[in-house]
Amino acid sequence: MIHKSSIIKGLIVLVFALISTSSFAQQDPQYTHYMYNTLSVNPAYAGQRETLSVVGLHRTQWVGINGAPQTQSLSIHSPLRNERIGLGLNIVSDALGPARETFVDANFSYTLPLNANDLKLSFGVKGGVHMLNTDWSKGRFQNPDVAFNQNLNLTSPMIGAGLYLHTRKWYLGLAVPNFLETDHYNDFEESVATERMHFYAIGGYVFNLSETVELKPAFLIKGVSGAPIIADVSANLWIQKKLTFGLAWRWDDSVSALAGFQVTPGMFIGYGYDMTTTGLNNYNSGTHEVTLRFEVKKIGRILSPRFF
Repeated sequence: MIHKSSIIKGLIVLVFALISTSSFAQQDPQYTHYMYNTLSVNPAYAGQRETLSVVGLHRTQWVGINGAPQTQSLSIHSPLRNERIGLGLNIVSDALGPARETFVDANFSYTLPLNANDLKLSFGVKGGVHMLNTDWSKGRFQNPDVAFNQNLNLTSPMIGAGLYLHTRKWYLGLAVPNFLETDHYNDFEESVATERMHFYAIGGYVFNLSETVELKPAFLIKGVSGAPIIADVSANLWIQKKLTFGLAWRWDDSVSALAGFQVTPGMFIGYGYDMTTTGLNNYNSGTHEVTLRFEVKKIGRILSPRFF
């Protein structure tokens, strides 16, 4: 016997799958741990950790809905011997129903000191490829449209840029991950995919509440034509440079709890749980996100954990 909730879940997933393969006007992959995964947002962040930094992230969204988004990302970045120059590599895999998007890009940054108070402005550029693949055999369709007879395999270039203004206490960044708006066509007029420009704004400030406790509020705003603006705000406490916990809110979407632990000076692990605040809350048990960061100290320099 087929339950009503199962039918509704199936319809929801099918709608999401159709949106993802017929139009790229939706947002790029989203993260609750954007404050630890800044390179995926802004290429000007490359090298700003002042050491070799490797960040891995896994996100399982809307647990309980078959075909819901699954995202993995890996970023590697470091300053060069000339510390004004930073290089980075970012890889993202984002699956939704029968569709999988893969982003691979190289990042370059150059930093200019603006005054003696540690104020710096970093310029960043990125270039790479975006790939979309669909496999309709992963789903079941009753009386399927002819468009479902052909899988999509699309590849397009990416060119982006960003600015990152920062000190040891605060940061503000603006970025466009991809300036290229590309239309893809296959044999069916129904299967048209359009990649549109995304705009990102990110920022944060570190308040010293005591000698052992710091507070960092942060925000991320994302926009793209054809989709609503997404705004994230968060606040995290950093205790004795070891333990962090906080709360986050995504406008008209979810609330989140975050926690993290600095296992060693070079290893950080973070966990986030999102609770959906929309009607989808009735059909899923939340979203889980795990972040791992590894960093290597430079010869002759002590590696001191930083908030950002």
